[in-house]
Amino acid sequence: MTEIFPEAKLKVRMSSKDAHYAGNLVDGARILNLFGDLATELTIRYDGDEGLIRAYDNVEFLEPIYSGDFIELKGKITKVGNTSRKVSFEAYKIITTTENSSFDSSCDVLETPILIARASGTCVVLKQKQRK
Repeated sequence: MTEIFPEAKLKVRMSSKDAHYAGNLVDGARILNLFGDLATELTIRYDGDEGLIRAYDNVEFLEPIYSGDFIELKGKITKVGNTSRKVSFEAYKIITTTENSSFDSSCDVLETPILIARASGTCVVLKQKQRK
């Protein structure tokens, strides 16, 4: 029987506090921070305890994100070892601020979400912390 590993989702709006560069551009470190939050949820669901990201083996930033954009992040455990958990993540822009609008607060829901980042790596949950 094939074991089914947990998946997790998170939706977040990037705020002006997330903007790090000119033009309200959000830095990639913010996305990695959110991937870390997903990893925590995944290991809690699987092991009953928070795991820690040991390393990313691949990180790709594919499209820019700006303050005001809404993103949806997805994560899943893809493989389980004794204490290691292989994880993969994707982040999509799902709502974007409207350019050239006379309204400061206008946004557009994207018909097709835009893949903005993806990553994979390894989380570790100490054996004595695993409760499931």
